[in-house]
Amino acid sequence: MANKKISKDDLLTNIIRGIEEVKGNDIEILDLREIENTVCDYFVICNGNSNTQVNAIVNSVQKTVSKELKDKPWHVEGNDNGEWVLMDYVDIVVHVFQKQIREFYNIEGLWGDAKITIIENKY
Repeated sequence: MANKKISKDDLLTNIIRGIEEVKGNDIEILDLREIENTVCDYFVICNGNSNTQVNAIVNSVQKTVSKELKDKPWHVEGNDNGEWVLMDYVDIVVHVFQKQIREFYNIEGLWGDAKITIIENKY
């Protein structure tokens, strides 16, 4: 049986839903498609208030994407300390930070040419 190609829109929607399920904060989507030599098409960036919440966000995203799309990340790193977890879904890379770590690394500033979509909190 051939694998059904998952649309990037469906993947984005389910990643955002997974983040919102556990009240992830300051969700932003960086569209990198117009920038040369990028590793993926989108970054999804959000933050939690503690390592416990960061890990809950990561677990929620994985569970939501797995349940809805039968997909899992190609690679996950940073789970050990829960300060910055990177989830690589190949076309979409999810960065889940603790707030102060996010401010320190300023990913949005590094990718200033990206089109940024801010997702308003629903809670």
